[in-house]
Amino acid sequence: MDQESIPRATVVHRAGTWPEAEARDSVLVDFDDRFRRRRLYTGEGGLAFLLDLPEATVLHEGDGLALATGGFVRVKAAPEPLVEITAKDHEHFARLAWHLGNRHLPTQIAGDRLLIRDDHVIVHMLEGLGATLRKVNVPFDPEGGAYGEHNYNQGHHHHHHHGDHDHHHDHDHDHGDHHH
Repeated sequence: MDQESIPRATVVHRAGTWPEAEARDSVLVDFDDRFRRRRLYTGEGGLAFLLDLPEATVLHEGDGLALATGGFVRVKAAPEPLVEITAKDHEHFARLAWHLGNRHLPTQIAGDRLLIRDDHVIVHMLEGLGATLRKVNVPFDPEGGAYGEHNYNQGHHHHHHHGDHDHHHDHDHDHGDHHH
């Protein structure tokens, strides 16, 4: 199949805003593959299509990718190996969330639990802070950050690199005069 005959998905419609009955296929992708501008995908039903957006966009569970030839492809978030973090009370939960945010770690807030990618350095830190941890395999949809999704579009999307590494930093960059 040549590139000209592959349908192009050029517009993202957020979950609940597109006619799901017009879905021609669905694509199952992990978090890293849900932050793209241009990429060739093959749907679960075999439909090959080119995602061709004006800028890199975070795709979420249930979004519809409008095909230029008509119809949609439904985005499905693939389960990933994550660590579920729970706390003994609200104050402890806030403290754990602060430590993850201070490390600029992609984190999903899901009710009374936090979800992160499995990272032995961070897991060790959380154990030391008294968190209750459990390995889970669920879709990952971390918070977009202080500026919403746009922080991903400004080059602040943190990719996880597999393998053992200890480059997480307890850093001393400037957060203003009153940050210690």
